[in-house]
Amino acid sequence: MTGSDLEARPARPRTSGPGRTLIVFYFIMTIAALARSIFEIVVHFQVAPVAYLLSLLSGIVYLVATIALITPGRRAYRVAFVAITIELVGVLVIGTASVIDFGLFPFSGDRSTVWAYYGLEYLLIPLALPVLGLLFLRSQRRVFAAAEA
Repeated sequence: MTGSDLEARPARPRTSGPGRTLIVFYFIMTIAALARSIFEIVVHFQVAPVAYLLSLLSGIVYLVATIALITPGRRAYRVAFVAITIELVGVLVIGTASVIDFGLFPFSGDRSTVWAYYGLEYLLIPLALPVLGLLFLRSQRRVFAAAEA
């Protein structure tokens, strides 16, 4: 195949194969983080308000990323990129802080947050997801741009 053949071939839609899998994982993390944080805020907010609010923030970031990954267009691409970058920074900062100071987010389940210990309570998915999300966005830049044309 020549270079022009590759450019003439339509881009693979992001809602098939790896794109669909990534969107499903973001949706699952949205449900998990929002459900956990809302329950903890309603039932026992006074126990660990910072952890519960950080879990709520992570759920909102996952929700924004999920919607942006589903939505076509350049603006959605930029929103997804920003949301996933915030997610990565959050996981790295909160994960590192929780490892340095164990008392900050005790690994007891009821006083922790989604991003503590790099998402260990969630099988490290919160650490892997933004890396995979950014790699996916990089590979799909053309698909998002073509959606507006």
